[in-house]
Amino acid sequence: MALNIISNFAANVAHRNLARTDMQVTSSLSKLSAGTRVVSAKDDAASLAVGSRLRAEVEALKQANVNTGQASSMLQVADGAMATVADILVRMKSLATQAASDQLGTTERAILNSEFTALRSEIDRIANDTEFNGTKLTQGGVSGSETAAGTGAGAGFAVSDGVESISSTGITAAASTTANYTASTNIFEITVGGTAYTGTIDATALNGGAGANALLTSTVVVLTNNSSTENGTITLQLNTAFNSAADTYATTDSTITLTGTAGTTVTFKVGTGTISTEDDLSFTIDSVTSSALGVSASVISGATSSNANASITALASAIDTLNQSRATIGASQNRLEFASANLASSIENAEAARSTLMDLDIASEIINFTSKQVLLQAGVAMLAQANQIPQNLLRLLQ
Repeated sequence: MALNIISNFAANVAHRNLARTDMQVTSSLSKLSAGTRVVSAKDDAASLAVGSRLRAEVEALKQANVNTGQASSMLQVADGAMATVADILVRMKSLATQAASDQLGTTERAILNSEFTALRSEIDRIANDTEFNGTKLTQGGVSGSETAAGTGAGAGFAVSDGVESISSTGITAAASTTANYTASTNIFEITVGGTAYTGTIDATALNGGAGANALLTSTVVVLTNNSSTENGTITLQLNTAFNSAADTYATTDSTITLTGTAGTTVTFKVGTGTISTEDDLSFTIDSVTSSALGVSASVISGATSSNANASITALASAIDTLNQSRATIGASQNRLEFASANLASSIENAEAARSTLMDLDIASEIINFTSKQVLLQAGVAMLAQANQIPQNLLRLLQ
């Protein structure tokens, strides 16, 4: 090779190798600082794609596991309420047994009945008040629909009319009931067992305010009542097909049907997909109101022991019903525990798979980093030596 001072081939070679070593050191440092083998797609595009999906799956599984814990807590709250109701029923049966004995007279039975009816009211208070994060648990509820297509001015509570669904809480299923809507005031009224439930469409949801035409957006109307003995609500889900000025909405009653169980169905997401049979668990929490337990009309007063004896029978049945409801909750809790254990196992296995693809072998990478550091130091030294070559050649001119 010719000796010259214009092109320093040795310095160019040293610089090229030094730049490459510097990139390798930088890459190694980024991996060590991030703790991952794949910092960007250029490191391993396939592993990055699979690892990212696994990471999303792991995080979703972790949340599903949290959901099972919350679900178990919700069921525990319901079971706690039922346990209290069970204690009340035991006390009521004791009072009924006392009242059924003929050593007591009318006055004494009336005194006992005061506590008996107070305890019955407490059952309803507990059933209506027990909730978890705003969800009523032991109040019960049913869904509803229009009995038939309906004719005349009273029709109009079907899905095609804009009433997407009718649901309720705290209301015992009825064979049929009546409903109407008054367009001039935007008020719904549904009567169940003689109790009227009313609710108003928010005027901001209507095109033009009170008494106007179509809904601007889907909306929910909650119907309540002013009765001191009925604490339930009815919820109407309306869609934009609802037209408050249509002929089908008038003050004439439309017959609708409330159907379903007197319980609350809750659904928990325990998987990461959308297949309900695989990723969701649904449980029905039975209502524990006095009506649902069959003791709403029970009394132990009277001149004879007949009322007390009838209440003993009703209470025995109520206790059996309540025990069955608690057994169902217990079975649901056990199922949730197994679901949680399976989720924990799935999290471990998915995390292990992700780790194999993405996590960095620290020991191996430190060895690689140390090697590249030595090369970097050597490269810097050699570049410095290469830069001295032209100066050495200039000495020939002296």
